[in-house]
Amino acid sequence: MIRIAIPDDAPPVLASSVAWRELERRLDGRATLDYYDTLPGSEERLAERIAPADAVLNIRASSKFTGAVMESAPRLRLISVWGTGTDHVDLAAARQHNIVVTNTPGVSAASVAEHALALLLATARRIPQADAATRRGEWPRGQGVELRGKTCGVVGLGAIGRQFAALARGIGMRVIAWTMHPQPLPGIELVELDELFRASDVVSVHLRLSPDTEGFIGARQFEVMKQSAILINTARGAIVDEAALMDALSTHRIAAAGLDVFATEPLAEDHPLTRLPNIVMTPHCAGITPEALEAGLRMAVDNIWGFLEGTAS
Repeated sequence: MIRIAIPDDAPPVLASSVAWRELERRLDGRATLDYYDTLPGSEERLAERIAPADAVLNIRASSKFTGAVMESAPRLRLISVWGTGTDHVDLAAARQHNIVVTNTPGVSAASVAEHALALLLATARRIPQADAATRRGEWPRGQGVELRGKTCGVVGLGAIGRQFAALARGIGMRVIAWTMHPQPLPGIELVELDELFRASDVVSVHLRLSPDTEGFIGARQFEVMKQSAILINTARGAIVDEAALMDALSTHRIAAAGLDVFATEPLAEDHPLTRLPNIVMTPHCAGITPEALEAGLRMAVDNIWGFLEGTAS
């Protein structure tokens, strides 16, 4: 009997989904399910929850699949990640233990790209500040920036970066880009990284977090950016040096930032970022729309059955 563990559906997203009903239907005597709607909270607790499993469906990136965790699950052959990022999984240890790791690339690309655009518009037009002032009985006007004709620099042209580039072009921006694996794309000018930071009115980050991209954007990049520039990050918090970003914003080295991701999540209530007026922040929710949610969970479930039936690569 195959055993599947879901160690971290907290807060629950899978249990109320169509994908869950499909998972239950497909179990049908073929597999047993160990389901938890609380976070493990520690490496030891995560190891306990997956110890008897053949396959794991991972919901939250806060669950760290280290070599020690994998060592505790001798039957484990698959970690099916709901989401694109796999930076919380020790991929080298997974290879060493012959564990396949799958993810759900592309399913939330449109949602994340739309959210990046929403952050950009909210930041450029100072919408949160205007909303708060209007509620206080004030009437501030003329504080927004028009984006049409400005230059948008896209860092990373994966599925999300390409979607965002199309949206930026759609509102009349000139789009330039840098990516690790360059391929010509209509309407997008590929440039060197330093040129992108110097020339852009907006820099939007769409890279995966890896040892090569941790701290990828820091003090040197902020130093060459325009003082009127806006940084948007919907990728991973650790890609941007958070201390350097706070310094750039507090000294007005750059104008503003729109952030959906942070170095440590959830963001602490008294975090210094929360005291800066030139940031628009959201709680790592860019890809969590009903449409993207269902598509991603369905793919994560399908990845399990594909592997168990010998069709996953």
